Amino acid sequence: MLFNSYTFIFFFLPIVLLVFYKLKHKTLSIYWLILSSFFFYAWWNTIYLMLLIGSIVFNYYLSKILHYYTHNNGRHCYQTFFMFFGIFSNLFLLGYFKYYNFFTNNINIVFDCKFRNHEIILPLAISFYTFQQIAFLVDSCKEESTKCSFKYYCLFISFFPQLIAGPIMRYFETVPQYQKKNFFAFNYSNVSIGISIFIIGLFKKIVLADGIAPYATSVFNAANNGETIFFIESWCGSLSYTFQLYFDFSGYSDMAIGLGRMFNIIFPVNFYSPYCTTNIIDFWKQWHITLSSFLRDYIYIPLGGNRKGNLKKYINIMLTMLIGGLWHGAGWTFIVWGGIHGIYICLNHLWRSSGITNNKYILKYISIYNFISFLITFLALNIAWIFFRSENILTAKEIMFGLLGINGINLPPGYLNFFGSYSEMLLNYGILFQSDILPSYINIIAWLVILTCITWMGPNTYEIFQYYKPALRLTFNKTFYHLPIRWTPSLLWGMIISCIFTICIILLSSASEFLYFNF
Repeated sequence: MLFNSYTFIFFFLPIVLLVFYKLKHKTLSIYWLILSSFFFYAWWNTIYLMLLIGSIVFNYYLSKILHYYTHNNGRHCYQTFFMFFGIFSNLFLLGYFKYYNFFTNNINIVFDCKFRNHEIILPLAISFYTFQQIAFLVDSCKEESTKCSFKYYCLFISFFPQLIAGPIMRYFETVPQYQKKNFFAFNYSNVSIGISIFIIGLFKKIVLADGIAPYATSVFNAANNGETIFFIESWCGSLSYTFQLYFDFSGYSDMAIGLGRMFNIIFPVNFYSPYCTTNIIDFWKQWHITLSSFLRDYIYIPLGGNRKGNLKKYINIMLTMLIGGLWHGAGWTFIVWGGIHGIYICLNHLWRSSGITNNKYILKYISIYNFISFLITFLALNIAWIFFRSENILTAKEIMFGLLGINGINLPPGYLNFFGSYSEMLLNYGILFQSDILPSYINIIAWLVILTCITWMGPNTYEIFQYYKPALRLTFNKTFYHLPIRWTPSLLWGMIISCIFTICIILLSSASEFLYFNF
């Protein structure tokens, strides 16, 4: 069941909301949300619901053991054993379902073995709820989480707005909200804010992300089928995917936060205008923020962070980003993508440590420096996303060759008449007029211009709702000037949101699933 489906919007969500507030009993409301979340998850595959429940039960009782040793015996060898046992068990489960065939294929190739692949269907959201539970186990050893009943832990892991693609929740931010006495009480402000944020996210997904998606798909599919991708096609395709992923994940993040708010829960911010940053370090502070925090707190810092010299720091950064890349998918393209970002971050740290940014000349022309930094960062991200989207390294290589102009320039045959007398001159320079990969260059350029303006000039959702605490961990830091549009509970905004919702409903039948559902 997708957030952007008729079933969810007109049946599941209204029924869950209505019963939640009608029960008027805290415990009953919590159990209702748990059952609803299980139903939501089982909609895809009932069998894997048992896997989710089993994982929750296992980790809950293991956390109770860790909690006992933490609060009664301090640091103890049994505590360490159970913590690593829990981490290993969770990673083993994730590794089998997500990476077994990937590793066996590579072992067969490298060592000429004959391990058989298993027919494995990846359980939905296993990456997210595995990381969330690992964080909880580690926090139990650090005394950062307190003992809670099974119903709170079960809702903490399974709550449907964040179950499928995050945000990755932390105990101390979420469970105390479930434990409030007025958790189940109807709050007009929270419901209206939640619905408005949800509809804005729905618009980003259905209209913006799905609108640009066909252009990205046509180019990457052509490259995957062995076709030559030329200069303009490569740039149009890669930029289309760069914006498709942006609005797809931004839309999902908004919808998740809006859904949580409808149930009186404020989620942590997970996406904050990352394409407006001027360096890769800041990009990762604003893209998939809860995953970045997890990688920092539970991988980078335990590896040693920056405490053991620069060389060790850069090694830790590379290891962390390679793991982050592999977390996104079982493929070499994801590992390469993680490695590219690891190199980016290391170079960013080297640039900062050089002291060049404190040069008086640069400070004098800081606005020009920021603009150049922004362009370099965006182009670097666009290149990295090519590997993220490609089905294999050869596909990414083909598009990269096109991006660099190695494959030449090819335009649709119809443009021969458009250039008129100049067509012969262009043909002499090696420009071809045979392309049929992209259906319309005019449409794609119009889409890219519109999405660029929205991304770099329009306010993000958190700025629009900044007077109403839209998310946790939120700080309003921006590089670019954004239009001062602010939501208020008024008739005007009610009409605007209604119009946006109407547009979304009209286009809803052609909606696709969120890209991060694959991870």
